[in-house]
Amino acid sequence: MIQASFIDRRWRHPALVPVFFFTLALLLRVFSFVAAVIDTDEGLYMLQAREWLDGHWPIVAVWDMHPVGAPAIFAVFMAIFGDDIWVLRTLGAVCVAATASALFHAVRYAGGSPALGLAAGVFYVAHSGLLGGLATNTEILFAPLVGWAMALGLRGAVDALERSKAPRWRDMVVMGGLIGFALTLKPVTFFEGALAWLILVLPALRLRLISLPRLVAMAATYALLCALPTLLFASAYALRGEFQPFLEGAFLAPLRYAGARLSAADSFRFALVAALLLLWAFLLAVPALIRPRNRQGPLARLRQFGMIWFVAATFAVALPGQFYQHYFLIWLLPLSILAALGARQMARYLRPGMVVIGFQLLIGVVALDAWRVAALPRLDRGIGLGAPDPVRRTAAAVRAEIDPGDPIWVVNYHPVIYVLADASVSTRYAFPAHLAGPFYRVTGIDSYAEITRILESHPRVLVIDRGWWPSVRRRAAVLIEAALDEQYELVASIPEERGPVEIWRLR
Repeated sequence: MIQASFIDRRWRHPALVPVFFFTLALLLRVFSFVAAVIDTDEGLYMLQAREWLDGHWPIVAVWDMHPVGAPAIFAVFMAIFGDDIWVLRTLGAVCVAATASALFHAVRYAGGSPALGLAAGVFYVAHSGLLGGLATNTEILFAPLVGWAMALGLRGAVDALERSKAPRWRDMVVMGGLIGFALTLKPVTFFEGALAWLILVLPALRLRLISLPRLVAMAATYALLCALPTLLFASAYALRGEFQPFLEGAFLAPLRYAGARLSAADSFRFALVAALLLLWAFLLAVPALIRPRNRQGPLARLRQFGMIWFVAATFAVALPGQFYQHYFLIWLLPLSILAALGARQMARYLRPGMVVIGFQLLIGVVALDAWRVAALPRLDRGIGLGAPDPVRRTAAAVRAEIDPGDPIWVVNYHPVIYVLADASVSTRYAFPAHLAGPFYRVTGIDSYAEITRILESHPRVLVIDRGWWPSVRRRAAVLIEAALDEQYELVASIPEERGPVEIWRLR
């Protein structure tokens, strides 16, 4: 097996693995700490968390078409460390390290070497900066929950196959809790949650290590545990008399969103772009799948595990029907395991004295290339690295025109402006695409009536991104332009990539 003796000796202490991965995540994700915005969704969760800490609950105070798990995690970290951007990006690094640790332990549970587990974790950390993964988005947040559930399921399967042990209730309870909270982040984790359960129980069922009544009891308990966090959130909203908004935002709106699916051609194109960004990981996975040397034993088991996990991950990516790049981060977990196996297979073609070094070099080169691809756009734009950050400049310009807590309306720019400028929201539909933009149908409201209500409430400042103004629907644009002409004056214009961001102050 490919492993250096120092790895066997030095990596046995369980605390060293997450420390190593967290340090690596901080180094490889260092550019995430520079720009205020990497992905607009992140700013919405930050705004929801801020409002939640002030007593105004997500969906009710700030609407979204996701469950409330992401703002819940954000709120915990912001309550402890504050609402600076670095807090959320550090949270992202913590999640990435926890996911890499889960992959390491999955490999070890299957019987793979520490070197192979480290390789899988390094692949994940390095590639997590691609596909918009430098932002602390839902896919980064639920990855450790899914990863550890899958790892525990694999451990239970190995115990059944090699030690004739039935699945442990403790593992199942932990897995159910992990997947249950993952479902409050994004419902697409259902597929991987179901797979984790099947991996845990099917080997034991086939070997008759578990009776049918116990299987039914465990299945019912697992399903209840998976549903419990959502039920608790629903109950909390119901006690406040706000169950209908919770139902609308967390369940009905996502169904409307998924109903507006992309065409097959566009879906294939976006999937191809994601695959090309992950090209070296996919290429390294090929030797693990085509004519592998190990058709029995731990590595064969790990290969099968990675393959079926990738299939489940693909269902999760495809379910929303929109194929934004960050959806494909779900691929990374199984792909990292398969790529590590493929790198091991490639290294074994070297002469004996070069196998370990070749394996380590291959892992390092591919990880470095993934970092290069993620870092180049950040370096090229130079935001925070010599070039000014337009988001922070916009927030400063807004803050100069208002008193803390004054209502503003960020018409079609990043919702994080509300937080950075210490401004209050003038509408619960703070995400631009949900009101004046193309996804207005998911809200289930009359968006033009809401726009009219906002303008009649006279927000102190309007923020308009002229570069994205063509994405604002025509009737909404007419209403807003009329209000600008009659009631507002332009006080600042901040250069952005596509065009200026305008700050309009109430006369």
